[in-house]
Amino acid sequence: MRKIIGIGETILDILFKNGVAATSVPGGSTFNSMISLGRVGVPACFVSEIGDDRVGGIVRSFLAANGVDDHYLTEYADCKSPISLAFLDDDNNAAYSFYKDPFAKRADWECPKIECDDIVLFGSYYALNPNMRYKVAALLDEARRAGAIIYYDVNFRRNHAGEAIKLLGTVIENLEYADIVRGSDEDFEVLYRMNDGARVFKEKVEFYCPRLIYSRGAHGVELYSKTLTKCYPIEPITPVSTIGAGDNLNAGILYGLIKYRVRRDDLAHLTERDWDNIIRCGLQFSAETCRHTDNYISREFVAQMVSEN
Repeated sequence: MRKIIGIGETILDILFKNGVAATSVPGGSTFNSMISLGRVGVPACFVSEIGDDRVGGIVRSFLAANGVDDHYLTEYADCKSPISLAFLDDDNNAAYSFYKDPFAKRADWECPKIECDDIVLFGSYYALNPNMRYKVAALLDEARRAGAIIYYDVNFRRNHAGEAIKLLGTVIENLEYADIVRGSDEDFEVLYRMNDGARVFKEKVEFYCPRLIYSRGAHGVELYSKTLTKCYPIEPITPVSTIGAGDNLNAGILYGLIKYRVRRDDLAHLTERDWDNIIRCGLQFSAETCRHTDNYISREFVAQMVSEN
């Protein structure tokens, strides 16, 4: 059975509204996607690091409770697991402060077995961090050898803007690994000072990867490939929180690839209708996440999906 492997950081998000701590949820960009995929029953495993502390225990237990294989978590003694403070504004968009101990490079970690047409999800600063690059590169090399679909979520935040020039070489390496790239208008504005999806694809992505999914928040999602360009509007909603919206756009798209039995060799031949079905799954997952303060799709949403199918 095909599976999805994610690699990225884990973090405990503590959400503040009007200066008051409202709730806390385990998070991290790829982590959020994997939880949603686990909830819909897709075989999923997650590669990351945690500290040997209570927060690390919360993360590990949460993965297992949501059907995600936690076997590939590297645990560090005498290290604190990362936390973030997320401050929601009047529109329920979040500004973050991060608190983390650096994890040392460690040789004794296990790379999951990757098979043909599995899907590997990676991205964010984790995929650029020199301290973690050895692990990311090893996983991507194995995915390429196996013939897996590689999905790169750029997710380059403004707090790393000062490192953009230094990291561009690694960004390009990631684009070369990828079969599908997903990035937001904000990501490419920070990286390249560009805010036009067609130009980003033509000048910065297409040479390395033939497919770009370009998200523009409430203004929709744009698809660019060698054979198709299309804009997808987003259903207007009043969000409770936008944390995890992009992560669950990713999760829904990956779910769509599994649901519609899209294999790596099929990617070059997808029709407009195929992409419509895949992107629709991403938009549904993303919208659902905005309706509550969790970072992933709700169990009620999963139950509704099951009843409709």
